[in-house]
Amino acid sequence: MQREDRAAELRAIRDRGQLRQLPYEWGFWARPDQLVPPGDWYTWLIIAGRGYGKTRTGAETIRAWQETGKYSRFALIGRTPADVRDTMIEGESGILAISPPTNYPKFEPSKRRLTWPNGAIATTYTSQEPDVLRGPQHDAAWGDEVATWRYMETYDNLQMGLRLGSSPRQIFTTTPRPVALIRQLVKRAADEKAHEATAANPKVVVTRGSSYANRSNLTPQFFEEVIAPYEGTERGRQEVYGELLEEAEGALWTRSAIDDTRVTAVPGTMRRIVVAIDPAGGGGDEIGIVVAGLGGDKEWYVLEDASLRGRPEAWAARAVEMYRKHNADLIVAEKNYGGDMVESTIRTAERGVPVKMVTASRGKAIRAEPISFAYSKGKIHHVGSFDALEDQMCNWSPTESTYSPDRLDALVWAMTELRAGIGGGTLRSALRT
Repeated sequence: MQREDRAAELRAIRDRGQLRQLPYEWGFWARPDQLVPPGDWYTWLIIAGRGYGKTRTGAETIRAWQETGKYSRFALIGRTPADVRDTMIEGESGILAISPPTNYPKFEPSKRRLTWPNGAIATTYTSQEPDVLRGPQHDAAWGDEVATWRYMETYDNLQMGLRLGSSPRQIFTTTPRPVALIRQLVKRAADEKAHEATAANPKVVVTRGSSYANRSNLTPQFFEEVIAPYEGTERGRQEVYGELLEEAEGALWTRSAIDDTRVTAVPGTMRRIVVAIDPAGGGGDEIGIVVAGLGGDKEWYVLEDASLRGRPEAWAARAVEMYRKHNADLIVAEKNYGGDMVESTIRTAERGVPVKMVTASRGKAIRAEPISFAYSKGKIHHVGSFDALEDQMCNWSPTESTYSPDRLDALVWAMTELRAGIGGGTLRSALRT
């Protein structure tokens, strides 16, 4: 809003005797890029740097939709329960903080519910439990920091239930990371904008912004102590300027290296095929299951990513299924988590299946480096696309990431085992032949 417009709006608010309501007049305080875009869109994606005002925009958008009376069943989804509670609801820019006393919702954490005076209800969910979104129906949703969601099937389950009312819609606020979902939404928005039939009425709207867009509302210390160190760095392009980079700083893989060698089918017959399992280290974690093979051309091929979440009998059955489907020679499984239980579970699912247990005696980065080297030399090919696996490959950084990349670990175990198909030795030495 221009200075003249703000002065006129302030006089109008004063003349209406509503100065007490001024803190809750979002249209007065917001920047134009923080206001709900016009049009009959379905998804509004805000990709911006730290401190841009993403949380405030998400909270105010939910409030605006609720106050119209058109929307009454909201889904609020964050990365973890703490993120939903501490940021989206109770945070300094969360829903409770921006709600006026005349329309203040009741928050019941034990019920995962916000209830407004008019009866509208918002239910909270997290990316850690995507299955909880199976079944519930909503007419509007807000997903915060969606690029960091643990399981992207959370998004899929949300879409299935976003079917109430005449025009359901959703807003996503996030600092960018090059995960498949964000890249797909950005591409769809660009495609709609470029296509004459959808340019005037796109279904996906993307708003981008940097930390500097909100400078007037942030302290000088924030820019001196937090933002300044990132200036001129790859991470700064992402965290400050909101750029969607192709891979994380320090990642061992690049998307170009994967894309340049991607194939649609395996040429000829395979000399050897293995199914590799990376068991979960904690309850609810994914179990990495990757199928890979050595071709007659002495090139390596990733055939399938069959990773899943489930009990031991479920992932053992999936591994055996992959063994049969691909006519594999061996199942390789890491024994660090579960020990003998891992092998016995697999053999229970299929007696007599060949199983080789391997021990992680070195760090993930050391084990992964030879595989990364093989990719850089164009020796490993993905047969098709594996979005979740490729996201882990390009987003996991040995120095920055704190999570365990289950699919990536399974890939590394599979490729390491396949060196036997070229007479032993390391992948690095094989690349020299």
